[in-house]
Amino acid sequence: MFEIRRYEPGMKAEWDDFVGASKNGTFLFDRNYMDYHAERFADHSLMFYLKGRLYAVLPANVRDGVMYSHQGLTYGGLITGTAARAAAVCSLFDELNAYLRRQGVTKVVYKPVPWVYASYAAEEDLYAIVKVCRARLVARDISSTIFLKDKIKFGELRRRCSRKARRAGVAVGRSNDFEAFWRILDDNLENKYGVPPVHTCAELQLLAGRFPDNIRLYAASLDGRMLGGVVVYLNRRTVHTQYISASPKGKDIGALDMLFDELVNSVFADYEYFDFGRSTEDGGRYLNENLIFQKEGFGGRGVCYDTYEWEI
Repeated sequence: MFEIRRYEPGMKAEWDDFVGASKNGTFLFDRNYMDYHAERFADHSLMFYLKGRLYAVLPANVRDGVMYSHQGLTYGGLITGTAARAAAVCSLFDELNAYLRRQGVTKVVYKPVPWVYASYAAEEDLYAIVKVCRARLVARDISSTIFLKDKIKFGELRRRCSRKARRAGVAVGRSNDFEAFWRILDDNLENKYGVPPVHTCAELQLLAGRFPDNIRLYAASLDGRMLGGVVVYLNRRTVHTQYISASPKGKDIGALDMLFDELVNSVFADYEYFDFGRSTEDGGRYLNENLIFQKEGFGGRGVCYDTYEWEI
């Protein structure tokens, strides 16, 4: 029924055009984003054709006989157009498993796109992987998301801190000074967790240059000195906070509270969702209660990021 082709660089334009018109693709699946760290992963992305037309794509890599969708991305999963139907997607996964068996793949680790990033209902894959693949849920992380068209009010603590920053004269706005923000971010992560950010500053500057409409830095400053900031990833309907950090002075003065007040209630008020990202570690087994308390104070409520597995 389906013709399955492994992605090759010559297919880039076709892949990117399909993702751009899909019902659940984001710019993370654009090859200019996926391939910036291509040397770290053995790409095995797939393209599915039905009657000669591209029907779906699957961002993926293979490591040690396991297919992941995708280790270099926060989420992956099957990307489909509005023509996708449940019965056909079930057949697609049946044929995918046969293809992977021939390739010597023994297991699939599958991270579907969270529903807040879809432009249309797009969970045919979740039905199919259970019905056809007998997939099991192996990890569940929780994010905090604001429904911007019907917001929950900021908590009193967040409002009070925002007012404190305004009285102190903090200014907020878009910035291109990634280096200043990275110094704040790197210090916080090293001091708290002993780890660097997932991206280097140079990598994020590279990606921001490739996707200036999608990747932006917003900062809170006082007397010209950055106190904190947030790197946001902008998708069709959803704002995602990729990195958030503040200096000790910024934390004390409420700089991030004022910054999020502006972003949520003004800058991105026309979007549908504002997703703060996960507050969990170790596949959801550890909940960072202080972190999620802060996000919930801005009106964020739970959206799950799930991971499934099945044997081939």
